[in-house]
Amino acid sequence: MTDLLERARLEGTPLVDGERVTFVWQGDKPPWLLSDFSGWEIEQAVQLTAVASAVWVYQTDLPRNAFIEYAYIIDPHKADSNDGRAPDPFNPRAKWNGINATNHYFYMPEAEPTPLVKPTRGAPRGRLLRHKMEPGELAAGARRDLFLYQPPVDEPVPLLVVWDGRDYLKQAQLPTIIDNMILNGDIRPLALAMVDNGRKNRFLEYGASDISLGLLTEIVIPLAQKELNLIDVRQQPGAYAILGASMGGLMALYAGWRLPHIFGHVLAQSGAYAIHQHEFVIYPLVRYQPPPPIQIWLDVGTYDFLYDTNREMAALLRERGAAVTYEEYVGGHNYYAWRDHLPNGLRLLFGEE
Repeated sequence: MTDLLERARLEGTPLVDGERVTFVWQGDKPPWLLSDFSGWEIEQAVQLTAVASAVWVYQTDLPRNAFIEYAYIIDPHKADSNDGRAPDPFNPRAKWNGINATNHYFYMPEAEPTPLVKPTRGAPRGRLLRHKMEPGELAAGARRDLFLYQPPVDEPVPLLVVWDGRDYLKQAQLPTIIDNMILNGDIRPLALAMVDNGRKNRFLEYGASDISLGLLTEIVIPLAQKELNLIDVRQQPGAYAILGASMGGLMALYAGWRLPHIFGHVLAQSGAYAIHQHEFVIYPLVRYQPPPPIQIWLDVGTYDFLYDTNREMAALLRERGAAVTYEEYVGGHNYYAWRDHLPNGLRLLFGEE
């Protein structure tokens, strides 16, 4: 099995042979392996097996179109931070997971990152503005950033409001994706209002909160209307869209359901509609209210811990007669997966006719 170690040094890890994936570790003691495909709770960690002196491996089969994140754990008591993790010396591909630590990642043979995150040389690019908001009573915590993006066009455009705006800006590179999709004719031009979250107060703000809707209607949208060249939503009700992931996905669907005269288009990625057997209020709203005239796009990864609630919500929306499109991809709960799949929803809701 020393040939596996040599391959790891030459090719990087994990080793991918068709559907077979091999993780390789060199050392006196193996770490635990946490991943999208095994689950991220320490109780679900898998142990590597010795195949030679100080050489340990774990093998599994994965779909050829999967995108996977993983981490090696050396201290189970600190698994949720980099202090309890060991980097994979054979895999330089690593990124901040957006919450508490750094994960390694890899693409299977039939998966790849979206090319839309690469700026097109010489092409028109939108303008990005940064504002400090003073939310006052409309948010839990202090002032925060609002990032506004104006596309490189002269005519008035719809607005896409984005929860967790800093993450969609930095990790998902959303303005570059919009630049390229406009350039390619994939979508009509869109402006962006990317709202920074409340960090430790994020769950409070995104848990189907009417106060957070007030933040949008009283501060975010008026500021965007002042700084950007937007369609007048009073003349074209429902012209705006709203996007979010995880708790932000819940908040996106909730905002569309409660404010359909503003947000006629909803993009909810891996929505946290229920957590730990607790259903948020979006469930009874969908069950017992007639669906508003909005278009909804939902997606979720098959390895996502919120997979079941997303399937249930999509089925309930269909049952209630809502205009919903639901898509699945082979991946977990992370911004690279959301980034790579988001163009599908943008094309659906804002594709050029």
